[in-house]
Amino acid sequence: MDLRIRLVGVTFLIFVLIIIVRLFFWQIVRGEKLAKLGRSQIEKDNFSLIKRGNILADDSSLLAASVNGWLVYAYLPEVEDNLQSLSSRLALEFVDQYASGDRYREDLEKEKNRLLGLLTRKDVKWVALKSRLSDEKKKKIESLGIKGIGFQVEEMRFYPEASSAAHLLGFVGKDDKGNNKGYFGLEGYYNLILSGKKSYGKKEGNFVFSFISDRVKDNLSKKHVDIRTHIDKGLQILAEKKLAEGIEKYGAKGGSVVVMEPKTGAIKVSVSFPSYDPFEYFRFGDEFFKDPVISYGFEPGSVFKVIVMASALDAKAVDTDTRCDICEGPLKVDKYFIRTWNDKYHPNSTMTEVIVNSDNVGMSFVAKRLGKERMYEYLRRFGFGKPTGIDLEGEISPPLREKDEWSEVDLVTASFGQGIAVTPIQLVRAVSAIANGGILIKPKVVKDIIVGGLSKSLEPESDGRVISEETASKIVMMMAEAARSGESKWTYLKGFKVAGKTGTAQVPIEGHYDSEKTIASYVGFAPYDDPRFVMLVTLIEPTTSPWASETAAPLWYAIAKDLFVFYKIKPEE
Repeated sequence: MDLRIRLVGVTFLIFVLIIIVRLFFWQIVRGEKLAKLGRSQIEKDNFSLIKRGNILADDSSLLAASVNGWLVYAYLPEVEDNLQSLSSRLALEFVDQYASGDRYREDLEKEKNRLLGLLTRKDVKWVALKSRLSDEKKKKIESLGIKGIGFQVEEMRFYPEASSAAHLLGFVGKDDKGNNKGYFGLEGYYNLILSGKKSYGKKEGNFVFSFISDRVKDNLSKKHVDIRTHIDKGLQILAEKKLAEGIEKYGAKGGSVVVMEPKTGAIKVSVSFPSYDPFEYFRFGDEFFKDPVISYGFEPGSVFKVIVMASALDAKAVDTDTRCDICEGPLKVDKYFIRTWNDKYHPNSTMTEVIVNSDNVGMSFVAKRLGKERMYEYLRRFGFGKPTGIDLEGEISPPLREKDEWSEVDLVTASFGQGIAVTPIQLVRAVSAIANGGILIKPKVVKDIIVGGLSKSLEPESDGRVISEETASKIVMMMAEAARSGESKWTYLKGFKVAGKTGTAQVPIEGHYDSEKTIASYVGFAPYDDPRFVMLVTLIEPTTSPWASETAAPLWYAIAKDLFVFYKIKPEE
């Protein structure tokens, strides 16, 4: 009897020791890892319950919104249809029926094969077939009565104006964890705010997500956060239409239009082509997603002359009536000859005439007077060589050559916008400083942030004075004379007080300039005595004419007509 009791006791002791060892292993050795795993099973992020915020135009109409879409899936054990036949039936619903001819047949065949591959998998019972379906498409598939096919609600992004403002908006895709994430443009820059992650807080619950208690207190409202932009939807659509027409008319590869209010930095219009559809971004290559207005560096050509002239005027290196004593013919610099755009020369030109005639030799004279050190310092003041800080994801800044690396050739060619790269938004911002009396303002797309009906305005941000008010007034009048009397004078709308400048830059290719390809641009503002807007129009490699005066300038005025109406700018009596 005693032996039995001892055996039972020893057995019990061994059992207890085994339990203690196992508890030690699970709680101490693997405790941290298992705790994380447990938390991941019982936690749910608050922001996953918050609908992604809307992106609104200036009038509060929708530019991008979150709506319910549908994920269609197959539960394979319940599927009874022939899989080949089922793949064909579903492919007809999933493929874009607006495609035609060979493109449609190719897409249909690819979709059939994709679906068949999913439906014949042996390693899973549940498989997702297609995401982001509309209510209409869901009802149509449901009407087919296919066993084993089900639907799961999901959030998807909706763009009421389709591809309009695509580069500005960006798109919503998936991150490496399968969560929605904004990429490029506003969706990328404001992703945390729009997704609700700024109000990040976790709540604990059981495995079916019934919440038990707060772990942390929300930092912000549980309501979704909207952003309202300065973009005027009507102007944006009109500019897109006219830019597309201009690209076709002048045989260009692409182009862009950006409109900024110089006193506030508000971006009212930003358009670039080629573009893409943010709803079906996955159909486009990565090269379509970068916004040329903020992500494309180009040599600006003669539009840059107003920046260099403003710098020289401010530094007292020249004045408006200073005469060019080297303008009688081509200028030899090192082993190169600087020539005018039309090979016509204007001896003894004033600085105003240099701008009006867009004289490269005259600008070389200005650059020599200004000098490398002061040229570099003024370019930095105007914001070149660094990002503008615009609230869009993807901005780049072409580097500015260090001042001790500038040669004499670099100095004179930069004076007429060659050998130096800028982005369109940098150029618009710099010219806006001229229009704004010498004050540089940071460009801004978003006007205010709206939470639960309350809004917080984003105030204009100044980067300080670049040139004196007196200098700004002088260069404005030079630009006004260039608009009236320069090479694009035939496009000028009399009475509207436009100050502007054309630019035609050769395209650098493999260390040299292409003799035929150009980038044509026109930058201007109105009315010049109280500027309401600054606009830059750029055309990439127009083929009907290489000159901006015959391509970008008339397109600028075609769009400006709409801006005159919008801003109630009337012609002089």
